[in-house]
Amino acid sequence: MTTLSRKQRFAFPEMSDWFENLPARFAMPTMGDLYTLRIEDYTEDGRYVMRAELPGMSPENIDVLIGDGILTVEAERTEKDVTKNHGEIRYGAMSRSVTLPPQADEDDVKAEYTDGMLTVSVGLGAEKAEARHVEIRHGN
Repeated sequence: MTTLSRKQRFAFPEMSDWFENLPARFAMPTMGDLYTLRIEDYTEDGRYVMRAELPGMSPENIDVLIGDGILTVEAERTEKDVTKNHGEIRYGAMSRSVTLPPQADEDDVKAEYTDGMLTVSVGLGAEKAEARHVEIRHGN
């Protein structure tokens, strides 16, 4: 016997998009529409991997920044000057930042853009030592 499962979907997909970007809409009102990127992240083969959905983007319009334990992806899609009957494609600046795992090696970063997906991987170095108690000596 086969069991089918179905993921819950919003009745109005546009509303889910609006709520998904709610923090970004209020974060920088002077920059116009700033959208967050849809991402997924995981650990694979000793590397932290973050994938971002960037369909129809040119790699020249994508920037990957890393520093101080933060990985940031910024992108911008410019609007073509054509008369439209209907439009749902997002244009403008998009950004997403994630906190890297503590053992991330910021000098070992690779990025690849294929079929609308940006994949950034960061090497994970040796595990950092766990916190330990330090004996306090009483001074004379």
